[in-house]
Amino acid sequence: MADNKSGIKSNLREYVSAILTAVALALVIRTGVVQAFYIPSGSMEDTLLVGDYLLANKFVYGAPVEIPFTTRHLFRLPALSEPQPGDIVIFRSPVEPGKDLIKRCVAVGGQEVEIVDKVLYVDGERMGDPPQAKYTDPRTYTGQMNPRDNFGPYVVPDDHFFMMGDNRDNSADSRYWRSVHRELIRGKAMSIYWSWASDNRGPYYTGPASLPAVVGTYLWRLPGRVRFGRLGNVIL
Repeated sequence: MADNKSGIKSNLREYVSAILTAVALALVIRTGVVQAFYIPSGSMEDTLLVGDYLLANKFVYGAPVEIPFTTRHLFRLPALSEPQPGDIVIFRSPVEPGKDLIKRCVAVGGQEVEIVDKVLYVDGERMGDPPQAKYTDPRTYTGQMNPRDNFGPYVVPDDHFFMMGDNRDNSADSRYWRSVHRELIRGKAMSIYWSWASDNRGPYYTGPASLPAVVGTYLWRLPGRVRFGRLGNVIL
């Protein structure tokens, strides 16, 4: 009987140890290597869509080693590279502490950015739009009215990066709050692991009696909402 109890305790210790090890490894990976992010807005359309879930490489830019379940970090790991023009980067908002943003880096420290009638110039050279970038507003604002369409010239400070959304007419980015400091960089977007379209057609929950219809409709529509063609896509 004593041997059985000893064996049960030993198995329990091994089980708890395995769980704690798995949790610790998950925290290490999330903190310094890979982290999942969700796209809540259309500022990067049509490269990234609302409802995309992506993985970001935090190690490549020197991940901030964070205190678990907080936004505070202790130090940064050595970076393998710096964000380059064309990279899609996740970073902390410079104007909303604790909020993560995702945009495309278009210029780095020392480069001059200018936008003339919606056309982006870096160091005086016209830059082509990303393959899936888009413009949805035929209006063109003067720089005095709105920096969206006419901006600069502006020289990006050292250790800073100029970020813009691919949905150029619908993105709050460096045109409004200038460049992003190196310390705010969190990772580089890698791939989409899940994606589904929103569904606001109802029915909506109005009380216990409506629950079967809401749940039934949700499950019935769920397969049609999944964007299977986007799953596993590498983000460029």
